Amino acid sequence: MERLTFESDDLAVTEDFLSRAYATMRIGSNVPGPSRVRVRRTGIAPVSIDEIDLGFEMSYSVTPLGRLCLCVVHEGVVRDHAVQGVEDSFGPGDAVLLAPPDLPFSGRICNARYDVTLLDPALLTQVAGVAAGPGEQPVRLTGHRPLSAEAGGQLVRTIGYLRDHVLNDPALAEQPLVASTAAQHLAAVVLSTFPSTALAEGPDTDSRDGHPAVLRRALAYIDDHADEPVTVAEIAAAAHVTVRALQYAFRRHLDTTPLAHLRQVRLALAHRDLVAADPTTDVTVTEIAARWGFHHPGRFASLYRETYHHAPHRTLSAES
Repeated sequence: MERLTFESDDLAVTEDFLSRAYATMRIGSNVPGPSRVRVRRTGIAPVSIDEIDLGFEMSYSVTPLGRLCLCVVHEGVVRDHAVQGVEDSFGPGDAVLLAPPDLPFSGRICNARYDVTLLDPALLTQVAGVAAGPGEQPVRLTGHRPLSAEAGGQLVRTIGYLRDHVLNDPALAEQPLVASTAAQHLAAVVLSTFPSTALAEGPDTDSRDGHPAVLRRALAYIDDHADEPVTVAEIAAAAHVTVRALQYAFRRHLDTTPLAHLRQVRLALAHRDLVAADPTTDVTVTEIAARWGFHHPGRFASLYRETYHHAPHRTLSAES
């Protein structure tokens, strides 16, 4: 897990820090007065969230980050933000794609408090279910504004929960399955928030590969690797088919998706651990849920009740 804090009122020191924390950049200010900056970062391997408080007006010119850069503005304004000739300004409540991974950007930040989320762009392709093989392009976002206000609000809530409840709890964030599922969930929300090159597949896409043998290989792989971070692409490779063919097989034979099935397998393993746990020890439902990748206690409890018809704490406190 990555954690860092930074505070300075020296522009040269701030520029050096930002260049090391993000990418090479130039910053400046024509407004007299202190140039106070505070940054607090928490992150896991594929995603990090920086809480930034900038108490002056600062111009910036940044080289490509190599990662998707999302911005949620809480106070203040980001003005004249420009990427490849497209300019826009953002204010409180806005959630935007600040920059794609391969393009430089510039603009001005005016006395703002905001979050910057950096995400591995490969996650979009994994979650979209598009195999970026020979001749195929990875999924890209094609717009910087959300498709709707509702979509933007969902992104803000997702980032806020990840920041405050997952990354703010090292014991939780350092669980390998929590890191994997949280990052994939964020990527899925990003895909539903912004326009992208991800295409919806037709009902017959790769149907010739949706035979039961594909399903058997995929199910066996999931059972053998449920305790490890797993992506749809890895399951498809184990089943010797494309990602879309894998999804077709699960939809056709089980009326579900590979990741939904993986979640159910992990739920069963969490149930097993709850049954086996000694209720007189300090073990908790939250701890066991996190062990199997469930980072949201409320959602875990809801899914558990739906499957086992009672709350998980009842299983944990039951007499052996």
